[in-house]
Amino acid sequence: MQPSTPPFDERLTAPRSWWLIALLIGIACALMLLPLGGLPLLAGLVGGTALSAVAVSSYGSARIRVVSGALVAGDARIPVTALGEAEVLEGEEARAWRTYKADTRAFMLLRSYIPTAVRVPVTDPQDPTPYVYLSTREPRALAAALEAGRP
Repeated sequence: MQPSTPPFDERLTAPRSWWLIALLIGIACALMLLPLGGLPLLAGLVGGTALSAVAVSSYGSARIRVVSGALVAGDARIPVTALGEAEVLEGEEARAWRTYKADTRAFMLLRSYIPTAVRVPVTDPQDPTPYVYLSTREPRALAAALEAGRP
C-alpha cells in the first residue's frame, strides 16, 4: 500500500541571486587571503563559498506542508481542526500583515523575498497564538489544502 501524497508541500527556497552572492562572498574571502599565497587563496575561495552556501541553503530549507490533518510549517505542527478559514494575502496586504498589522504573539514563517502569504486564525481557546502567517508562493493552493484537510 502506497502512502498518500500530501495535498500541499512547499519548500521556501532562497532566490537564485542569493547563490550568486554566496559565490561572491567566496571570491571576497579568497581576495582577502591573496597576500598569503596561492594555497590560502584557494582555501579562502572554497571555505568562504561553502560557508555562505550552507547559510543560504539552511535559510531556504523551511517547508510548509499539510499532511495527516495537520499544518506543518517549519518546526510548528498545528492540527487543521484548530485553525480557522485561511485568508490569501497578496502584495500590499501581505506586507501590511508582516509589518504594522502584525501581532507579536502570532506564529510567522515569513520570507521577505516571497510577496504572497496566507494568514490563518488559530481557533483553539487554549492557544494564545492569534493567527499563523505563512509566506508561500502558492497561497491559493495552501488555502485549498487547509480547507480540504478539515473534517
